[in-house]
Amino acid sequence: MERFLGGSPLSVLVRLIFVSLLVGAAMAFLGLSPRGLYEAAARFVRSITGLGFGAVREVGQWVVAGALIVVPLWLLMRLFAARK
Repeated sequence: MERFLGGSPLSVLVRLIFVSLLVGAAMAFLGLSPRGLYEAAARFVRSITGLGFGAVREVGQWVVAGALIVVPLWLLMRLFAARK
């Protein structure tokens, strides 16, 4: 488990909390809120569906095409990082 997480679960948790604090502070500085981001994402999804399901299918194809590159690279990076 430690190999996959990149350290002990407690240290990973502390790092995630620290990064979350920094991101939260930056969001507050920029006037962004989680609710606002959620509403913006919901508006985006509604606008995409408003364009028709052809557009949704096309975006889905983009996601799958990107995932075909991103997911194996991520997995390889995690596997090679676990060997060290």
